[in-house]
Amino acid sequence: EVYMKMPPGFTTPQFGKVCRLRKSLYGLRQAPRCWFAKLTNALRQYDFSQSHSDYSLFTLSQNTIQMSILVYVDDLVIGGNNSAAIQQFKEYLCQCFHMKDLGILKYFLGLEVARNKAGIFLCQRKYALDIIADAGLLGARPTGIPMEQHHRLAMAESMPLIEPEKYRRLVGRLIYLTLTRPELSYGVHVLAQFMQKPKEEHWEAALRMVRYLKGSPGQGILLRSDCNLQLQAYCDSDWASCPLTRRSLTGYLVFLGNSPISWKTKKQHTVSRSSAEAEYRSMAVTICELRWLKGLLASLGVLHSGLMHLYCDSQAAMHIAANPVFHERTKHIEVDCHFVRDEVQSGNVTTTYVRSSEQLADIFTKALGRQQFEYLLRKLGVCDLHAPT
Repeated sequence: EVYMKMPPGFTTPQFGKVCRLRKSLYGLRQAPRCWFAKLTNALRQYDFSQSHSDYSLFTLSQNTIQMSILVYVDDLVIGGNNSAAIQQFKEYLCQCFHMKDLGILKYFLGLEVARNKAGIFLCQRKYALDIIADAGLLGARPTGIPMEQHHRLAMAESMPLIEPEKYRRLVGRLIYLTLTRPELSYGVHVLAQFMQKPKEEHWEAALRMVRYLKGSPGQGILLRSDCNLQLQAYCDSDWASCPLTRRSLTGYLVFLGNSPISWKTKKQHTVSRSSAEAEYRSMAVTICELRWLKGLLASLGVLHSGLMHLYCDSQAAMHIAANPVFHERTKHIEVDCHFVRDEVQSGNVTTTYVRSSEQLADIFTKALGRQQFEYLLRKLGVCDLHAPT
């Protein structure tokens, strides 16, 4: 049995009542899968190919015509290099389904899209402003950094939050905001660990992040048109950063040319016995992402034949990746991590040392001071078209 609370504004003569689910809005649970199977069949009949790297991506290549479709439930984003071919395909879709053409992509699932000669700019300004308004902080004073440096949120001893639902709702919305705001990844990662039993300190930290958004709600990423289509990545780790489990934190940032396209902050699955091991595991996760992106580019017709550059600030981890001989410091590392050496020796990936002060992934593994935070933020390729000039 599934029950739900009464929706806001709904009044009932007897308090304490709830709703019992009798039938879901879209029928059976198999309905989404049946819909996607029908859509996939229609696209394949039009000679589209489904990507093996991302099953929601379909591509078509005929002579000089290139088209790509990205599917999200029943919303489709269509791109291509021939306007007449795209229009003909839209007419085919309208014959198969009841569809509505919304024109040139400007707003999609909370993402705002703007174009000029420099490239494509993605941001979530309206979504960020809605978060600020719902938190009641439109008139608040903005902060320069999203999270206080040297915080101790994991060891918080304040009173439990009276209404944990509002904390969960706010953090959930912040998670979606990281799609175009890479600098929020670390802070959101920390806040998301306390969804079960949030405390007052956690709520204050979440509000601080909203006040950071107040200073630059229109900030986003620019996908540059002068991109050389070469993949390069920065990876970093914070050894034993979790005071409760002593697991390390992995952070990486992937560029396509000079444009950031992928980033993540994630706690490692196991406890690392040394900082070199933690950095090595971070390299393994980043190379997995690079390999997936390489396959995704191949689905779009971009054959990435060059070396993929991986920048790391740990000399010890780079030596482990280059040295095929097992020794005392590496024999306890799982076998699946050692594929890093295979990728390096096969010539798919090359590792390069970068100073810790120039390590862009540092912003994904720890809370930084304002000076270092703003310096790395400029290096990330994050900009704000709505900022005053």
